[in-house]
Amino acid sequence: MSTPNIYHLRRVAPASAKPCFICYKSTASCLITPDNRDFFFVCDGHLKDTGFASPIVDKDAEEAKKKKEEMAKAIEEVKKEYEERQKKKKDKKDKKDDEKKDSKKDEQKDEKERDEKVWMSSLVRSCAERKTRSRLSKPVGRPIRSQTSQGYLRFTSTSMTLLIGVAQSYVTDQHLPGVSFK
Repeated sequence: MSTPNIYHLRRVAPASAKPCFICYKSTASCLITPDNRDFFFVCDGHLKDTGFASPIVDKDAEEAKKKKEEMAKAIEEVKKEYEERQKKKKDKKDKKDDEKKDSKKDEQKDEKERDEKVWMSSLVRSCAERKTRSRLSKPVGRPIRSQTSQGYLRFTSTSMTLLIGVAQSYVTDQHLPGVSFK
Protein backbone atom coordinates (compact mmCIF):
# COMPACT_ATOMS: atom_id res chain seq x y z
CA MET A 1 0.00 0.00 0.00
CA SER A 2 1.51 3.27 -1.16
CA THR A 3 0.67 6.72 0.03
CA PRO A 4 -0.55 9.27 -2.49
CA ASN A 5 1.82 12.08 -3.36
CA ILE A 6 -0.58 14.69 -2.04
CA TYR A 7 0.33 16.68 1.06
CA HIS A 8 -1.45 19.48 2.85
CA LEU A 9 0.40 22.35 4.48
CA ARG A 10 -0.26 22.86 8.16
CA ARG A 11 1.26 25.35 10.53
CA VAL A 12 2.23 24.36 14.07
CA ALA A 13 2.85 26.57 17.07
CA PRO A 14 6.29 28.22 17.18
CA ALA A 15 6.99 26.34 20.41
CA SER A 16 6.47 23.05 18.54
CA ALA A 17 8.74 23.99 15.62
CA LYS A 18 11.10 21.30 14.39
CA PRO A 19 14.05 21.29 11.95
CA CYS A 20 13.46 21.24 8.19
CA PHE A 21 13.73 17.77 6.65
CA ILE A 22 16.20 19.07 4.07
CA CYS A 23 18.27 21.94 5.53
CA TYR A 24 17.68 21.45 9.29
CA LYS A 25 16.49 25.03 9.92
CA SER A 26 13.80 25.40 12.54
CA THR A 27 10.34 25.68 10.93
CA ALA A 28 6.67 25.65 11.89
CA SER A 29 5.47 24.43 8.45
CA CYS A 30 4.52 20.79 8.14
CA LEU A 31 3.42 18.83 5.09
CA ILE A 32 1.02 16.01 5.96
CA THR A 33 -1.01 13.47 3.94
CA PRO A 34 -4.84 13.68 4.00
CA ASP A 35 -5.08 10.47 6.08
CA ASN A 36 -2.51 11.85 8.61
CA ARG A 37 -0.14 8.86 8.20
CA ASP A 38 2.90 10.58 6.74
CA PHE A 39 4.33 14.03 7.52
CA PHE A 40 7.55 16.01 7.43
CA PHE A 41 8.66 19.55 8.33
CA VAL A 42 9.77 21.85 5.50
CA CYS A 43 10.97 25.44 5.71
CA ASP A 44 9.22 28.21 3.75
CA GLY A 45 12.18 28.55 1.38
CA HIS A 46 11.75 25.00 0.12
CA LEU A 47 7.95 25.42 -0.17
CA LYS A 48 8.53 28.33 -2.59
CA ASP A 49 10.83 26.19 -4.77
CA THR A 50 8.78 25.02 -7.79
CA GLY A 51 11.03 22.00 -8.26
CA PHE A 52 10.31 20.72 -4.75
CA ALA A 53 6.53 21.02 -4.54
CA SER A 54 3.73 22.58 -6.56
CA PRO A 55 0.31 23.50 -5.23
CA ILE A 56 -2.79 21.68 -6.43
CA VAL A 57 -5.15 24.21 -7.96
CA ASP A 58 -8.83 23.50 -7.45
CA LYS A 59 -10.67 25.34 -10.24
CA ASP A 60 -13.99 25.30 -8.44
CA ALA A 61 -12.44 26.75 -5.29
CA GLU A 62 -10.65 29.45 -7.30
CA GLU A 63 -13.87 30.41 -9.08
CA ALA A 64 -15.73 30.54 -5.77
CA LYS A 65 -12.98 32.70 -4.31
CA LYS A 66 -13.13 35.10 -7.28
CA LYS A 67 -16.93 35.29 -7.03
CA LYS A 68 -16.69 36.05 -3.35
CA GLU A 69 -14.16 38.84 -3.99
CA GLU A 70 -16.35 40.32 -6.74
CA MET A 71 -19.37 40.22 -4.45
CA ALA A 72 -17.40 41.94 -1.71
CA LYS A 73 -16.35 44.70 -4.15
CA ALA A 74 -19.94 45.11 -5.37
CA ILE A 75 -21.19 45.33 -1.78
CA GLU A 76 -18.59 48.00 -0.98
CA GLU A 77 -19.66 50.03 -4.04
CA VAL A 78 -23.31 49.80 -3.04
CA LYS A 79 -22.45 50.85 0.51
CA LYS A 80 -20.52 53.87 -0.76
CA GLU A 81 -23.39 54.90 -3.06
CA TYR A 82 -25.87 54.50 -0.22
CA GLU A 83 -23.72 56.59 2.13
CA GLU A 84 -23.37 59.31 -0.52
CA ARG A 85 -27.16 59.37 -1.03
CA GLN A 86 -27.75 59.56 2.71
CA LYS A 87 -25.21 62.38 2.97
CA LYS A 88 -26.94 64.29 0.15
CA LYS A 89 -30.32 63.78 1.82
CA LYS A 90 -28.92 65.02 5.11
CA ASP A 91 -27.40 68.07 3.40
CA LYS A 92 -30.73 68.84 1.71
CA LYS A 93 -32.55 68.39 5.00
CA ASP A 94 -30.08 70.71 6.75
CA LYS A 95 -30.56 73.31 4.01
CA LYS A 96 -34.35 73.02 4.31
CA ASP A 97 -34.10 73.34 8.09
CA ASP A 98 -31.92 76.43 7.70
CA GLU A 99 -34.41 77.89 5.21
CA LYS A 100 -37.26 77.11 7.60
CA LYS A 101 -35.41 78.80 10.45
CA ASP A 102 -34.70 81.82 8.26
CA SER A 103 -38.31 81.98 7.10
CA LYS A 104 -39.52 81.67 10.71
CA LYS A 105 -37.23 84.52 11.72
CA ASP A 106 -38.52 86.59 8.80
CA GLU A 107 -42.10 85.76 9.75
CA GLN A 108 -41.42 86.78 13.34
CA LYS A 109 -39.89 90.07 12.18
CA ASP A 110 -42.84 90.69 9.87
CA GLU A 111 -45.24 89.86 12.67
CA LYS A 112 -43.48 92.27 15.03
CA GLU A 113 -43.55 95.01 12.40
CA ARG A 114 -47.24 94.33 11.75
CA ASP A 115 -47.99 94.43 15.48
CA GLU A 116 -46.09 97.71 15.80
CA LYS A 117 -48.01 99.18 12.87
CA VAL A 118 -51.33 98.03 14.32
CA TRP A 119 -50.42 99.42 17.72
CA MET A 120 -49.25 102.69 16.20
CA SER A 121 -52.38 103.05 14.06
CA SER A 122 -54.64 102.28 17.02
CA LEU A 123 -52.76 104.84 19.11
CA VAL A 124 -53.01 107.42 16.35
CA ARG A 125 -56.72 106.75 15.86
CA SER A 126 -57.43 106.89 19.56
CA CYS A 127 -55.50 110.16 19.82
CA ALA A 128 -57.35 111.63 16.84
CA GLU A 129 -60.77 110.46 18.03
CA ARG A 130 -60.34 111.85 21.51
CA LYS A 131 -58.73 115.00 20.19
CA THR A 132 -56.00 114.65 22.78
CA ARG A 133 -53.19 115.74 20.52
CA SER A 134 -52.88 119.13 22.09
CA ARG A 135 -53.06 117.66 25.60
CA LEU A 136 -50.41 114.96 24.85
CA SER A 137 -47.93 117.31 23.22
CA LYS A 138 -48.00 119.84 26.06
CA PRO A 139 -45.30 119.46 28.66
CA VAL A 140 -46.76 117.95 31.79
CA GLY A 141 -45.13 117.89 35.20
CA ARG A 142 -46.00 114.26 35.83
CA PRO A 143 -45.70 111.38 33.33
CA ILE A 144 -48.80 110.20 31.51
CA ARG A 145 -49.67 106.52 31.69
CA SER A 146 -51.60 104.58 29.10
CA GLN A 147 -52.95 101.08 29.66
CA THR A 148 -52.33 98.48 26.96
CA SER A 149 -52.79 94.75 26.75
CA GLN A 150 -49.23 94.34 28.00
CA GLY A 151 -49.60 96.66 31.00
CA TYR A 152 -48.96 100.33 31.62
CA LEU A 153 -46.69 102.39 29.40
CA ARG A 154 -45.05 105.41 30.92
CA PHE A 155 -44.58 108.42 28.68
CA THR A 156 -42.81 111.64 29.44
CA SER A 157 -43.67 114.83 27.65
CA THR A 158 -40.57 114.54 25.44
CA SER A 159 -41.24 110.96 24.46
CA MET A 160 -44.89 111.79 23.81
CA THR A 161 -43.90 114.60 21.45
CA LEU A 162 -41.62 112.18 19.61
CA LEU A 163 -44.42 109.62 19.54
CA ILE A 164 -46.79 112.16 18.03
CA GLY A 165 -44.21 113.03 15.37
CA VAL A 166 -43.82 109.35 14.50
CA ALA A 167 -47.58 108.94 14.42
CA GLN A 168 -47.95 111.92 12.08
CA SER A 169 -45.42 110.48 9.65
CA TYR A 170 -47.11 107.10 9.92
CA VAL A 171 -50.51 108.60 9.16
CA THR A 172 -49.21 110.49 6.15
CA ASP A 173 -47.40 107.37 4.89
CA GLN A 174 -50.38 105.08 5.40
CA HIS A 175 -53.11 107.59 4.43
CA LEU A 176 -55.45 106.50 7.18
CA PRO A 177 -58.94 107.87 6.53
CA GLY A 178 -60.46 110.13 9.15
CA VAL A 179 -57.19 110.84 10.96
CA SER A 180 -55.45 114.17 10.61
CA PHE A 181 -53.11 116.29 12.68
CA LYS A 182 -53.28 120.09 12.64
